[in-house]
Amino acid sequence: MAPDPWLSTYDATYHIAQEIAEKIHERNRYLRNGENPVKINMAVRTLMKRLNENIGQLKDSLLRSVSTRQITQLEGDRRQNLVDELLTKERQLETSFKSEGTEPDVIRSSLMTGGAAGPSPYNRWVMEEAEETRGLGVREIKQQQQQIIAEQDAGLDALSSILARQKQMGYDIGNELDEQNEIIDDLTNLVENTDSKVRNQTRHVKLVDKKSGSCAMLVVIVLLFIAIVVVAVWPTK
Repeated sequence: MAPDPWLSTYDATYHIAQEIAEKIHERNRYLRNGENPVKINMAVRTLMKRLNENIGQLKDSLLRSVSTRQITQLEGDRRQNLVDELLTKERQLETSFKSEGTEPDVIRSSLMTGGAAGPSPYNRWVMEEAEETRGLGVREIKQQQQQIIAEQDAGLDALSSILARQKQMGYDIGNELDEQNEIIDDLTNLVENTDSKVRNQTRHVKLVDKKSGSCAMLVVIVLLFIAIVVVAVWPTK
């Protein structure tokens, strides 16, 4: 897995701060010896500009990583502490650079050993971190970060698999509903056709019944007419 760009930028920025402290120390030595430190001052100003730009990049990158949840909140807090430390060192270096002739030994010692005056086996910036990373070097922190990222990737893969299964279930349910709707449509059409046939048969029966009644009345009339004729022409005794 590729190194974390943010940690790489942090390492570079940290070394720039170290280099600035050393340059200021050398500048002050020039001043004490009565030598001209113009070139060193120019180099310090260039390094201070790079330091400021790198800190700005770290802040912007950290903000994007936290807002897009590329890193955990705990890691975001830890990195914010590192940025705050860099900002503090930047202000200290600026003050020391402007105060010509003042030895930045405390600052330089802090940058070189990671603490105040006196040796310390840990970097001061790391010692103020959370319990999970306290006492770890940059390499160990990177490895821990890679492990966290790997665990997050595994979690995302599992979530993706679950979502894929749910999506397939949704498709299956949708297909089943489509089939059921087709069956319902067929039943509806069958019922409508049957109802239409029943109505037609009902009208036909009524028509036949009406015609049958008319024919019976006609037969009665004809019979009555025949009876009248017979009575009329039959000779009386």
